[in-house]
Amino acid sequence: MSSSQPHRVAVLALDGAYPFELGIPARILGAADGHYEIVLASVDGRPVATNAGFSVTPQHGPDVLEWADTVIVAPVDPLRLTRELPKEVSAALARIKPGTRIASICTGGFVLAAAGLLDGRPVTTHWECAPLFRKWFPHIRLDEDVLFVDDGDLLTSAGAASGVDLCLHLIRTDHGAELANRAARRCVVPPFRDGGQAQYIERPVPDDPGTSTSATRQWALQRLDEPLALPEMAQHAHMSLRTFARRFRDETGLPPRQWLIKQRLDRARHLLESSGLTVDQIAADVGFATAASLRQHLSAELGVSPLAYRRTFQAADARRSA
Repeated sequence: MSSSQPHRVAVLALDGAYPFELGIPARILGAADGHYEIVLASVDGRPVATNAGFSVTPQHGPDVLEWADTVIVAPVDPLRLTRELPKEVSAALARIKPGTRIASICTGGFVLAAAGLLDGRPVTTHWECAPLFRKWFPHIRLDEDVLFVDDGDLLTSAGAASGVDLCLHLIRTDHGAELANRAARRCVVPPFRDGGQAQYIERPVPDDPGTSTSATRQWALQRLDEPLALPEMAQHAHMSLRTFARRFRDETGLPPRQWLIKQRLDRARHLLESSGLTVDQIAADVGFATAASLRQHLSAELGVSPLAYRRTFQAADARRSA
């Protein structure tokens, strides 16, 4: 993407919209050094009633969906959801040109599903709405345990703040981790959140805050270059192996080993983008036993080798500085 031609993002607001989520794309993508042009649209160019007792007045009608590079469908109050879309909503979505990247936040996925845009694709939505989603759209592959799903030209996210995760992921995908991290700092939000929705599903809260694995996770992040094992982590948390593994998954949505791999891969990606270290050096620095192990895990996660990943983002950096 050329800095002289910002990526055009159209956010579609529907009646019953959540104001917080409606503003996420402009706030997060707008913190990315001018790389995105974000506009708000309604299906008819008229004001949209939110579920918070006030209306918003988008500056655009559905015509902007025709020229947008990315269209984001904002969520609506679940009580306003319908299995079949109103004609004006269907007509607006039909204006999206082929090849446009489409994303949804929270219940916006219901809108895309009702429009037939999610058929056969892996998706997510808010965990509380998952039973209704499965009832209405049993043919769509729903995973309510994740914060967002990236299926190339189609992305869906879970509830509320997962829209922040999604937008940071868009920046990271388009322009690399450095810009995404900078945008996150400007908005005072974490550049990554560990695990998935599992950590937010209602469960009894421990009476003793000392039963959390949070301190051990921070301890582990400072020692990623060491061969951390589950017994060592459980000992640090002063828990039995079984208790530690259960509470770790409850809090992060991932087993300890998978969480460690994800942290190591995240750090490896950052080093591949921002340093001149060799793959062997990076593998050692992030705690993989060999460069082959790093290659295997990165390929499983992203489908590319470390060198291919580095070439992609260093080429992007070169284009941006040109």
